[in-house]
Amino acid sequence: MQDSNLPLWFWVIYWVVLLINLASMWKLFIKANRPGWFSIIPIYNTVVWLQIIGRPIWWVFLYFIPVVNFVFGIIILYDFMKAYGKDNLGFFLGMLILPFVFFPILAFGSAQYVGPVANKKTVASDTSQTPPPPPPIPQNPSAM
Repeated sequence: MQDSNLPLWFWVIYWVVLLINLASMWKLFIKANRPGWFSIIPIYNTVVWLQIIGRPIWWVFLYFIPVVNFVFGIIILYDFMKAYGKDNLGFFLGMLILPFVFFPILAFGSAQYVGPVANKKTVASDTSQTPPPPPPIPQNPSAM
């Protein structure tokens, strides 16, 4: 670090932010009932992220395709946030713009893991299900 032209305060801030992000990811994995140390293993942590949100594991290969990785990274981030019960635009934009602030909020705040959320349909938007038939009308044999 001494060969660098960057001042010492930069490196102190850098390491503090890095350690806070590491602790946040560790805590989020624990909230999802996964070992925290899975969060520090490159590539495998992405596989576990995909399991946490309920996306197919083969999506990890999409991170190696330019431009596609950016789009799917945003989708995965949104699903990850929804898996912890946060489903609003403001929090999502915060996760995109200031992840070093919003990941700790998600990890150390009151958010709880609600399970995989990808491809879940809500009752209101699911039109493929037909309503159950009405119950049969009881017939009174003495009335006949």
